[in-house]
Amino acid sequence: MTALDHPAHHAENGTTRVPFPVVDEVSRHCLQEEEPETVHIEVHLPGTPDPDRLRAAFHEALRRHPRILMREAKGPWYRRRYEWELTGDPDTEPVSFPPREPDALKRARDRALSQAPPLTSSPPIRLEVVAAPGTADGPAPQEGERPPTAEPQGSVLFLTINHTALDGPACLRVLATAAELYGGKDNAPAAPPSRTTTEEAAPQPPSDAPSGWSPPARVAKGAPEPSPGNGMLVAELPVPRRPKGSPFTVNDQLMVATALMIAHWNREHGARPRPFRITMPVDDRPRDATMPIGNGTRLVEVPFGAAELGRDDWTPEAIRDLLSRTSDRTRALKALARPQLGHGATLLTAPVLPVTLRAAVTRALRRAAAPWTSTTLLSNIGRIPYALDFGDAGRAHAVWFSAPARLPRGLTVTTASTAGRLHVALRWSKTLLSHGDGAHLRDLFEHYLHATEHTEEAPQ
Repeated sequence: MTALDHPAHHAENGTTRVPFPVVDEVSRHCLQEEEPETVHIEVHLPGTPDPDRLRAAFHEALRRHPRILMREAKGPWYRRRYEWELTGDPDTEPVSFPPREPDALKRARDRALSQAPPLTSSPPIRLEVVAAPGTADGPAPQEGERPPTAEPQGSVLFLTINHTALDGPACLRVLATAAELYGGKDNAPAAPPSRTTTEEAAPQPPSDAPSGWSPPARVAKGAPEPSPGNGMLVAELPVPRRPKGSPFTVNDQLMVATALMIAHWNREHGARPRPFRITMPVDDRPRDATMPIGNGTRLVEVPFGAAELGRDDWTPEAIRDLLSRTSDRTRALKALARPQLGHGATLLTAPVLPVTLRAAVTRALRRAAAPWTSTTLLSNIGRIPYALDFGDAGRAHAVWFSAPARLPRGLTVTTASTAGRLHVALRWSKTLLSHGDGAHLRDLFEHYLHATEHTEEAPQ
């Protein structure tokens, strides 16, 4: 049984209820007003959808994926489980068209980082349609932010998700259904990219992986801002090339670029070299209409030794060796069967004590385990598998995601590719970094991602 397979039951009032899976419960225990657990998705279209038709399509998509139509059920303090109450219809209108104003997109991004959709209202998401940057009503780029290279016209579908209830890939599946209903065109998922024979071979656990017992490195403090919350910066880059026959994937290139970006940043800020661990979500769900809706990814941690990342003279040969080791580790971790958050979280959420007591224990353990929390999180959505064709509003030419960035990590990197371009979002805790710090990290990420392309074997 997976975390999304909890059996539903009927409450005394006749409603259908589903117990919180492990991921949902742990997130619910650790909520903070200062840094809400939100996921944001922005889908850039060349045109603007009709409001009435979009609302009708999105409502029908919600009904076709009824697991998204849920709210937290009320219950006494001594209850053994939190439960989702399935509603059948939205409690409030999830689709809105904010007024056209010069900084509409910036305001939507700010809302996504600071205002989570409430868990007490179904569905725990909202969809806003705002003017695309570059139009007469769109904003100029923020300081340190590059304007997208795609056609600067049209609109942006802006989804904000309460991460306690749902994750980005699940909501993207619902949006793909809405696109098909709105535009009348097939939005079936594309086939996954083919893999080489080397990649399909049975992975063996790497023997040189660093130990996970010592506390990993933290992202060094930059120039924090006085206000709490998250900041974010998005960038559009070329999808990195891979030398022909390479055993590593684009995901491995992104992993290495993330590790080298933070290692470079930490050296600049005088941090003592320490091992790294980078959390990587793995999603094994199908992408078609049968995709389970909820928090369906499992988290694994990719280790890097302090000596592996300690140099500052990265030659193509050194990067090729690091990519090879990273590929061995990620393939072995993906193949490893384990609960979504590990066996400890499964025991912690066993319905033995009332949820209020388990919440206090979970928060205390989270604080105690903070030094062992991974260095950062890299969430690579990969190639967007859906056309996201909205008919008269056009087909998506850019899709950005961002994941929460609370301390002790304080920084997350989220990537996706659409129309042959890589869309990167850096998100950080404002108590750790500033927007200028984010711009510098973006430049470092681009530099090291480009460096992973030049790793061909030298001719004999």
